[in-house]
Amino acid sequence: MAILITGGCGYIGSHTCIEMLNAGYDIVVVDNYYNSKPEALARVKELSGKDFPFYACDIRDEEGLSEVFAKHQIDAVIHFAGLKAVGESVAKPMMYYDNNVNGTLVLWRVMKKHGCSRIIFSSSATVYGSENASPLKEDFPTGAVTNPYGRTKYVIEEILKDICVSDEEASAVLLRYFNPVGAHESGRIGEDPNGIPNNLMPFLLQVAIGKREQLSIFGNDYDTPDGTGVRDYIHVVDLARGHVKAVEYALTHTGAMPINLGTGVGYSVLDMVHAFERINGVPVPHVIAPRRPGDIATCYSDPAKAKALLGWEAEKTLEDMCRDSWRWQSQNPKGYDE
Repeated sequence: MAILITGGCGYIGSHTCIEMLNAGYDIVVVDNYYNSKPEALARVKELSGKDFPFYACDIRDEEGLSEVFAKHQIDAVIHFAGLKAVGESVAKPMMYYDNNVNGTLVLWRVMKKHGCSRIIFSSSATVYGSENASPLKEDFPTGAVTNPYGRTKYVIEEILKDICVSDEEASAVLLRYFNPVGAHESGRIGEDPNGIPNNLMPFLLQVAIGKREQLSIFGNDYDTPDGTGVRDYIHVVDLARGHVKAVEYALTHTGAMPINLGTGVGYSVLDMVHAFERINGVPVPHVIAPRRPGDIATCYSDPAKAKALLGWEAEKTLEDMCRDSWRWQSQNPKGYDE
């Protein structure tokens, strides 16, 4: 019995590989290295002390995927492989629909061909859109998304729900992430984005390490305690452990189940900046910039369902997030390109 992890070289994928191995699972990893580095898996093997098969394969490559399934008894798939930059998705929507949506369709066809009908899908709180008030619950309306990236997550969720209605053997756990930050406590693996980071913490880290001059905080006039946007930041190791619990659930249940993975606590952008500076003793020069179109004031989760169904809840603190992020960045100033 093995669990296939698509996109296993990426930020969340590599941390999940470690947690799956620590939990005693055999894993098989596929990745096309579009937004990841081979070195990440080398370090996963180093940290876990375990080896596992890896295939350089795009999820749209039906023949290549079939060869992977033919070589291994795959019981479930954790599906991370996907493009994730909001701005890029606006500029290149066809690329996002082809990779994310079509790639998932190809993956499911190959799974079913080889007798595998259990998938844990890497979704996003983006599917809730901007019309719902926080805390966000799984039964809130979804679909009012503002960019192609978010729309691909919503469309894939709907596809997997429809599949589970039509196929009584199918199981799909739709994990809606909030804002992953942090790194493995060893400092050996972490987030290494290509180009200009899209998210707060990796950009903050590049300012702290001296790679960028200053952090732009987009808007300080929101209806929040300090005027900056409030988000639900979750440590990537907590997130990874949530996938271990989701696999356990998928192996014993059928049907489609959306589940939030968040802390249920919102921190503002300035909260994060000040906490990082205080905990690590490193200044983060920052300026206030105009709001970005589509940004909302507050977004955080209701994580009760994850606790009830998976027996999972976030354990790591804001201090852990800031400390582990800086350990990774300071020990790897160029990411994996040392």
